[in-house]
This record gives sequence, C-alpha cells and structure tokens, in this order.
Amino acid sequence: MSERVYLMYHELELPNRPLCQDEPGYVRYIVPIGNFRQQMQFIKDSGLRGLNVSEAREADAPDGPVITFDDGCETDLISAAPLLRELGFNATFFVTVSFLEQRGYMTRPQLRSLSDLGLEIGSHSLTHPYLTDLPQDKLDQEIIRSKHELEHITGREVFHFSCPGGRWDERVAETARRAGYRSVSTSRTAANSSSTCNFSLGRVAIMRETNLDTFVDHTKGHGLWKLRLKDSARASVKRVFGNALYDRIRAGILASARDKR
Repeated sequence: MSERVYLMYHELELPNRPLCQDEPGYVRYIVPIGNFRQQMQFIKDSGLRGLNVSEAREADAPDGPVITFDDGCETDLISAAPLLRELGFNATFFVTVSFLEQRGYMTRPQLRSLSDLGLEIGSHSLTHPYLTDLPQDKLDQEIIRSKHELEHITGREVFHFSCPGGRWDERVAETARRAGYRSVSTSRTAANSSSTCNFSLGRVAIMRETNLDTFVDHTKGHGLWKLRLKDSARASVKRVFGNALYDRIRAGILASARDKR
C-alpha cells in the first residue's frame, strides 16, 4: 500500500456495562461493540488484514489498516482481543500505566494475558498528561518510566508510544527516540506512507458517531482532508487558550449539547 491508515479506538461499549467515564468528551470516543464487530468484518471481507504498528512499518507488510487502542480499558482484553484473534488480526494496545487496576481498566495480570495472546503492547504514558505542557524531567518520567513499567509487567519489550490527547512536539519525539521507542503515534488525522517519520505517525479516530459508510471511507483514506481542517481549527484554538482552558470550554459545549437532546 502506498499509504496506510492507522485507526484509533478507545473503550468499547458493551450492553449493561458501565463505561470507564461518563464525561461527554470521553463518551464521544466510545464505539459500541456491534459497530466494532461490523467494522472489523468489513476489513476481513475486503481481503485486508488488521495490523499492529510493528507489522505496518515493515517493507513487506500485507495490505490493511493498523488497529490501535488507547488507554488500556478492560474491553481491550474481553471484547476486542477475542474478535481480533478470531479474524486473524493483530493490533497495538497503548496502555496508560496509572490506569491499571482502576475500575473499567485492565489489571496487571490482564495486561500480561493480552500480551500473551500475541497482541502488541505500547505505552500511552505513565499518568496521561498533556506531554507538551511538561518540563523535561516530567516528560522523561512519562515516556521512559512507562516503557520500563510495561516491560516489567508483560515480560516483553515495548517499542511504540502514543501521545495522550494527541499533544505532540519535537521534544516528545526526541525523548521517545532516546528512550528506545521505534515510533510515536499522534492524533493528527493523516494516512502514513513509507516516507512518514516514525516519530510523527498520523491516526484516524473512530468515534461513536462513525457509521459504516464513513468507516469504509476512512480505511481507504478518503475524505481525510475534511477531518484535517477540523484538526487545524482545534489546534489554533488550543494555541490561543492553552490546553486547560480549551478543555473547560469544550466540556461546557459538549455538556450543553447533551442536555439539549
């Protein structure tokens, strides 16, 4: 493939199971299990294969999108993993270390079980801060220590990192490179080619509202320019207001929209 789409998931919603969080900004990223199953089946029926990040960066990688999950929710193991293995897919699960053992997230033994299934584990930081706001010593802790913690739990090397909230800059890339990672995934909407920098990989977020037709377009890389325009507008607002104020404004807007339904 000349360009490959990296799909970004978070928690999967199961019937009668509470979500890890109920904040509107979080819920909009939650995909119902039925939607996820339908999306993965489309990939399979198209003669493609879901890949992990390591596979995708190899020269002879098969055709298909990269499947990634952020945070380390328990549904990674109990819902996503069985379906992925059934279809012969792989994926990279980016785990936030401090979330482990919290309600709705994996325990350490569960994370080891996920890794033992042959699915790839990456780091999503130690405590899920906005990395671009951190001084260098804190940035080192989030990127380097999280790698060591996950390697201790799984007994396997961790080679890939994803940025909490998509906050990325050159310091993040250089710190990850120095720590021994082989890639950094962002939340920048873009397909990746062989010439894309491994330490600034784009991903396409699959949202609660993403229907199958839109998902099909995403996996083909169609219409991503529309999402990039929205990304650019949000980035401009973040630069003006800063991360903390931007989050408060967004939370207020989303809560108001929910209340009006």
